Amino acid sequence: MSKSRYPRSFAHPRYWPTWLGIGAMYVAAWLPWRLKMSIGKGLGLLAWRFAKRRRRITDTNIALCFPEKSAEQQRQLVKESFIANGIGLVETATGWCRNGESLRHRVAYIGEEHMARAQARGKGVIIIGVHFSSLDLGGALHALFFSADAVYRPHNNPLFERFMTRARGRNFGVAIDRYDLRGAVRQLKAGRMVWYSPDQDFGRDVSVFAPLFGQQAATIRLTAKLARMTGASVVPMMFHRNPDNATYTIESLPALEGFPSNDEVADATKVNQFIEQAIRKHPEQYLWLHRRFKTRPEGEPSVY
Repeated sequence: MSKSRYPRSFAHPRYWPTWLGIGAMYVAAWLPWRLKMSIGKGLGLLAWRFAKRRRRITDTNIALCFPEKSAEQQRQLVKESFIANGIGLVETATGWCRNGESLRHRVAYIGEEHMARAQARGKGVIIIGVHFSSLDLGGALHALFFSADAVYRPHNNPLFERFMTRARGRNFGVAIDRYDLRGAVRQLKAGRMVWYSPDQDFGRDVSVFAPLFGQQAATIRLTAKLARMTGASVVPMMFHRNPDNATYTIESLPALEGFPSNDEVADATKVNQFIEQAIRKHPEQYLWLHRRFKTRPEGEPSVY
C-alpha cells in the first residue's frame, strides 16, 4: 500500500486491531461461497446470543412492526435477522474487496428500464435504498448496471474510514457525507444518480412523523427536499439475497409520481410506504438492530 493511500501514522499500534479487521475482510472476501455463508451465519448466531443490547432493540422493533405474529414467530424472526446481518458482514467484505465483475453471474436485475428511463431525463436520479444486511454488496452489484454516487455516514475510526471510502469508491462514483447537502445537490444537478437510504431516525429537527408499520416514525425530510431543489426523479430500489444464499435480486420500481408535493407528511408517508413494502418482502434481511423509533411524538415515552 502506498504512502499516499495510507499515511505512516496508521502504523501506530492503536490501529493494529483495525488492520487485523481489514485483513480478515480480505480473507473472507475470497473464501468459497458456501464457507463464507456458513461463517456469516455463525457470526450472526454469536451476536444473537451475546449482543444483549442489540437483541433487546431488535426484539422491540419486531414486536412493534409485526404485532400480528405470535411471540414464537417474533422470536424466530429476531434470530433470522441476526443470522442475515452476520452474513451481511461477509457480503460487505466481498463487495469491498472483490471486483464486481466476478459476481455478475450472481445478480438479476428486475425493472432496469425504470432506472434507465429516469436517467434519460437528464435531471439526476435519487435512488431510495433500504438498509438491508447486504447493502454494500448491493452497491457493488448495482454498479455493474448503473454508475451512482452514494450518501453515507463517515466512520469514526480514520483508518477504517479511509479503507471504507476507497472500497466504496470502486463501486460508487462520489461518496457524499450525509451532512453535505450541497454535494448531493451538485451531483444531482450534474445528472448523476445518488443512492440515498432515508430509513433511519435522524432526530426531530430534520424529520416529520409519518406512519411506518403502524408506528409514527420520525422520517427525514431530505428526500423530498433534494427532489424539489434539483427536479431529480425519485426511484425506489430493493435489493435482496435470494433463498439459495448464493444469488441476489435488484428490483427498481417506477419513479414516484407527484413527488414531491406541497405536503411534507404526505411525501414522507409515500417514502415509508415503499420502505415497508421492501421490508415485508424479506423482513429478516432488514437492519432491525438500530433504534428506528427512538424519536417519539411529543409526550410519548421511549419504546426502548
